Amino acid sequence: MKLGLINSAWAQAGRDTAWGIRKTKEIGFDCIDISVDPLDIGARERRLIRDECRRSELPIISICCTAAGLVDFNSSVQRFHLDRCKAHLDLCYEYEAENLLLVIGEYIWQREVIPPAEQWATGVGNCRVLAEYADGLGLSIALELEPFKLSLVNDVDSMVRFIDEVDHPAFKANIDVSHLLLSNVEPEEIARLSDKAIHVHISDCDGKVHGDLPPGRGVVDFPPYLNQIARLNIDGAVSIELEYSPDPDNIEAWVQEAYTTTAALMKNAGLRG
Repeated sequence: MKLGLINSAWAQAGRDTAWGIRKTKEIGFDCIDISVDPLDIGARERRLIRDECRRSELPIISICCTAAGLVDFNSSVQRFHLDRCKAHLDLCYEYEAENLLLVIGEYIWQREVIPPAEQWATGVGNCRVLAEYADGLGLSIALELEPFKLSLVNDVDSMVRFIDEVDHPAFKANIDVSHLLLSNVEPEEIARLSDKAIHVHISDCDGKVHGDLPPGRGVVDFPPYLNQIARLNIDGAVSIELEYSPDPDNIEAWVQEAYTTTAALMKNAGLRG
């Protein structure tokens, strides 16, 4: 598998987009994931990202999209988020990416007002529409498991069920290692995602709350998870997710550390040469 970085690590430290792409290549990453909203950028920024990645010979594997409105009870909100996700998929196509990394929403009002099954069905239906659109572009969607109590997809059981109900070959799973730990998912459960997973996120945490730390800074025991991922034979990427560095001025060292530790973990698991 390739080793990548989500470029939000640089953006949240206030670094320039082009500089961050070049630095990603300089550190040694094989590829990059782009966190960008096509509705928020103009033509110049849109082209800059594409051109800088090409100049750096850094393929874009995934574009990240959080679309909580896909499970909103208002039809107008759902329509907006469907159109917004389609715009993300169009950008994936333009950038020759492999997949759209999708985060869907949570149950609202503590699951007490709207029947949870209704919200679930809304999400499944809207994701099926997006999967069909992605397939028409030769793309896939990788759904992320979120480790929060009210997230629709927050463990392997709900991930498998959601993918099976969407029932489209372009709709797959993203495996986020620290999210699995926070959801109390044992490494052996990853085997249930065979033929379903296409993308991986890696970061560390304190075992209690979402962290997105460089591997080695928290409590995640990575080898058992990575060994199970290796058995899935995913032809994709492991992308490091780093959010909100506590020392933005030293973000280069923060990313370099994450690269070094992750590269060693992947090599030991036979995931990268």
